[in-house]
Amino acid sequence: MKKIKITQVKSGIDRPERQKKTLVALGLNKVNAVKEVEATPQILGMVRKVEHLVKVEELG
Repeated sequence: MKKIKITQVKSGIDRPERQKKTLVALGLNKVNAVKEVEATPQILGMVRKVEHLVKVEELG
């Protein structure tokens, strides 16, 4: 399965609680935090919910 690199580029402050919990579930807790994860449908769904707060890159 493909891997993706998720970088948090905006703060979760002043966002709905659901989006804050999604960031925590992705393993992101600070701005510029980076996490490499498998690109499963569940992860991609979470990324879609907070796509305005993160940057996603595909890893070769």
